Amino acid sequence: MTQSNHTEKENQPGTVAQNGLSGFISAAGVILAVSYPVLALSTGARALYQLFLKEGVANYLPVYLSATAATLYLLATVGFAVRRRWAWKLSVTVLAFESLLTLLVGTLSFVIPDVIGSTVWRHFGADYGFFPLIQPLLGLAWLFHPETLRVYDIRLPWRKV
Repeated sequence: MTQSNHTEKENQPGTVAQNGLSGFISAAGVILAVSYPVLALSTGARALYQLFLKEGVANYLPVYLSATAATLYLLATVGFAVRRRWAWKLSVTVLAFESLLTLLVGTLSFVIPDVIGSTVWRHFGADYGFFPLIQPLLGLAWLFHPETLRVYDIRLPWRKV
C-alpha cells in the first residue's frame, strides 16, 4: 500500500474510531476473563467460610446466595476464555441470570435486609465496589459486540452479516 493510499484509508470516517473501539473491546475481554475468576474466588471463599467455619450462622440464605454468585462467576469465565459457540451461549445465559439476581437481591436487601443478610449482591454489590452490578452488563456488551460475535462465529438473526 502506498503512503497516499494508507493515508486515505486512515482518513475515512469511522476507521480510526473503529480501530480504537476494537482495542477497547479486546482489552475488555481480557479484563473480564481475569476479573470474573477473582470475584468467583472471593465470593466462593466467603461462602465456604460462612458455611463451614463461621459459628452461629442462623440464616443460610446469604451463604447460598454467595455460593450461587461464585458458581455463576466461574461459569461466565468459561465464555470469556473458551472461544466456542456453546461457551458464548453459556456466558450470555449466565450473565443475564446474574444481572437479574443482582437487581432482585440488591432491591430486596433494602426492603428486607435481615432476610437477605450480607451477600455479594447486597445493595447491588456495594461491598465489592458495585462490580456485581456493572460486570455482567459489561460482559453482555462485550459478548454482543460485532467483533466478539465474529470471533465466536455467532450469527444473530436480527443482525446483517
